[in-house]
Amino acid sequence: MLKEGDVQLRRLQLKDATTLAILANNKKIWDQLRDAMPHPYAEQDATTFITSATEENPLVTFAISYKDALCGVVSLVPQTDVYAHNAEIGYWLGESFWGKGIATIAVKLITHYGLKKLNFTRLHAGIFEHNIASMKVLEKNGFVKEGICKHAIVKNKRLLDEHRYAITE
Repeated sequence: MLKEGDVQLRRLQLKDATTLAILANNKKIWDQLRDAMPHPYAEQDATTFITSATEENPLVTFAISYKDALCGVVSLVPQTDVYAHNAEIGYWLGESFWGKGIATIAVKLITHYGLKKLNFTRLHAGIFEHNIASMKVLEKNGFVKEGICKHAIVKNKRLLDEHRYAITE
């Protein structure tokens, strides 16, 4: 468990499935994420996701809780081959938790965990061009914009730029 103030990163549990499905079944959230996350998002989707996360070793997917309420997910995706010392960071919060600084703290906690505990040398993230709030979360945590990949993403049948951020140990 990783904690700072009222924000905690903890292991997902099957009892989280209903709440996770309610939070994730929001097109505003899905619009900021890769299409691998289904929409609509059902309780069975949450159960499948949680089951997969509980089998991780080391643990890289965490529930974000705020004042002991599940409010989102943050994870690291370890890379392979010549990128084996890298991980991609991903995160989302339920809409009712936006604007409270929760994502900033969650990213701070998982960044420290990834660099100091799992010994990754680099963490990176790709952010859709219109997700300014997410860019600010990364910047507040010391991530640097490495560049903009023009027309790298197709989301909702629209070509979008991807803003690439990274931090190194």
